[in-house]
Amino acid sequence: MTFHRLLVMAGMSLIITGCAVSNVDQSASVSAKTVTLGAGGRPAAVPWSRSAVYGRNGMAATAHPLASQVAIDILKQGGSALDGAIAANAALGLMEPTGNGIGGDIFLIIWDPKTEQLYGYNGSGRAPLGRSLDDLKSQIRSLRGSGAMPDDMLGMPHRGSLPVTVPGTVDGWFAAHARFGNLPMSDVLAPTIRYAREGFPVSPVIAYYFARNLTAFREQQALIEELDNAAALWFPEGKTPQAGEVLRNPDLANTLELLGTEGRAAFYEGRLAAVMDAYFRRIGADLRLEDLSAHQGEWVTPGSVHYHGYDVYELPPNGQGYAALQMLNILKQIDLRDFPRGSAKAFHYMVEAKRLAFEDVARYYADPAFAKVPLESLLSEAYGEERLALIDPTRATPEFGPGEPKLEGEGDTTYLTVADANGMMVSLIQSNYRGMGTGLVPDGLGFMLQNRGELFSLEEDHPNVYAPGKRPFHTIIPAFVMKDGEPFMSFGLMGGAMQPQGHVQVLVNIIDFGMDVQTAGDAARFNHDGGRQPTGVHQDLLGTLLVEPGVPAETVEQLRAMGHRVEVDNTGAPFGGYQAIMRLPDGVYVGATEMRKDGTVVAW
Repeated sequence: MTFHRLLVMAGMSLIITGCAVSNVDQSASVSAKTVTLGAGGRPAAVPWSRSAVYGRNGMAATAHPLASQVAIDILKQGGSALDGAIAANAALGLMEPTGNGIGGDIFLIIWDPKTEQLYGYNGSGRAPLGRSLDDLKSQIRSLRGSGAMPDDMLGMPHRGSLPVTVPGTVDGWFAAHARFGNLPMSDVLAPTIRYAREGFPVSPVIAYYFARNLTAFREQQALIEELDNAAALWFPEGKTPQAGEVLRNPDLANTLELLGTEGRAAFYEGRLAAVMDAYFRRIGADLRLEDLSAHQGEWVTPGSVHYHGYDVYELPPNGQGYAALQMLNILKQIDLRDFPRGSAKAFHYMVEAKRLAFEDVARYYADPAFAKVPLESLLSEAYGEERLALIDPTRATPEFGPGEPKLEGEGDTTYLTVADANGMMVSLIQSNYRGMGTGLVPDGLGFMLQNRGELFSLEEDHPNVYAPGKRPFHTIIPAFVMKDGEPFMSFGLMGGAMQPQGHVQVLVNIIDFGMDVQTAGDAARFNHDGGRQPTGVHQDLLGTLLVEPGVPAETVEQLRAMGHRVEVDNTGAPFGGYQAIMRLPDGVYVGATEMRKDGTVVAW
């Protein structure tokens, strides 16, 4: 049976699974007959949030309960927080392939108590060395001419081989492990290898995203050179994995086992690299063994701004972390505490700060090896004051433009954080970008390749324009907060352009409004979608302001009256996925996890 036929069958099954079910079917969504029953009460905190988790000897917060437990098990074996983070990331690549995997890239911020320093790692991969911008444009024209690439898909294609860049995750694992690991990598990867062979139960939110991804593959099948490998691995007989179903991935077990015994070289130069190279040639893709062997991530220095007594750290471009810092630099020129947290004024200032920051993201953020990025000027207080002056306190500005700082000579992701008894704290984010990725699974390796190259611009004078061997603009950003020179919080919030604005909302909740680490993440969020883009595709400069139902109806109406285009979204999907570990002065850890995902915090 062809994969197209399987996809058609899967589309039918999605309709069937939308029906109401018996209340004893724990694998299904809540029955329509029960939704009128509201939440229970709570003896502490607010009624719509749950307790944060406390512990002393170690903690892990991830998007899957089993991955959190894997990290804690590694800590109990004598592993460092970095060992636990790699183990959890490997487990998530197996259990949450809808958000991450070793076919994607990785970024880390690590607090090392021995040196009392923060270390940043940029593990993003590069475009094929053998494909020029003219070659790429010619291939895109062919896709359009054949009808494979629809007219409304502007810029780079979303699927298939053209947006593939070198996967940087494995390199990032081994680079960080060489510096901060305690256990052998074979021990770190062993729990995931076991789960991959023996199986694990699919969780509800991940089942939901499996269905969304299959729909996307079906709609964009013409872009994807082959889908049989993905179908055999995750969608046999055209069905998506359901909550509670036991899923296995022996191919990934074999891949991880080889990494544990032969190390990084197996992926970038050895047997795994050879399989990927043969696959690329078989499907007519441009990436080659030479691209894999040339890959090298880099240690980078996190940048920071001081916000109301706290130092917030993010990684520099080619990622978008500095957008969060730019937002904070604008917002600290006023005091959001002058307004109620749920007021239209508080939302208005945060949204307009986001829009201003993202104007600069679209204009300046790119691979610094190929473009001059005015890093220090973007984060200066003077520039923050200059940008704040552009905000009309009473109305949304229809269109902003990028600033002129002085030059010097629906993405899917997983975020996790792990801390150990010695005080090491790891902030790790990892992704294949859009959904599960390109749709391409190298023969017998058990993982999908990323479509991160979709975020290149095709405009020849743009800093983020495609070039051979260049890293594209990146959305995934880990974060870290220090207070008075001591580690305060390792945190992140997954989800494309939601990430910087999500970072800011969580920090505002904690720093300005005194929410605890869990409530700060459970509180209703906004996601401003639209505005100028780093891909050069600018369709809607005002954008749409998505808000969750917890935002007061009065606030929604006031924002509309101020000129914002507001939509209320109750799905949770556009608003990211948050995890955090806070360190109290006496060394106690406090952890939080995202109610919009399947995860949990495990403490030791």
